[in-house]
Amino acid sequence: QVQLVESGGGLVQAGGSLRLSCAASGSIFSVRRMGWYRQAPGNQRELVAVITNGADTNYADSVKGRFTISTDNAKNTAYLQMNSLKPEDTAVYYCNAFVRTVFWNDYWGQGTQVTVSS
Repeated sequence: QVQLVESGGGLVQAGGSLRLSCAASGSIFSVRRMGWYRQAPGNQRELVAVITNGADTNYADSVKGRFTISTDNAKNTAYLQMNSLKPEDTAVYYCNAFVRTVFWNDYWGQGTQVTVSS
């Protein structure tokens, strides 16, 4: 089994920064993709950023130029650096990983709350 543990959420003023971390642990043979999604109240979960094979990145248009996703492959950890935060970035942020143990599977973290005050 694989566990994803997120950290780094919190309350910040508009224009501020936060850095989220997601550590994957368990019987991991390989990590293909790690990403961050978010869900605001009343909204569907949406993609924020994803990184594949530790290099290829993709971002939601709403966060391009403000957020940066990266990984430490040795630690199976993904990071999301969030700068110039806006109140509309307020949401629960979930880590996702596509991981091979015996088979390839998708895994999700429990989520971490990010609140941006105006």
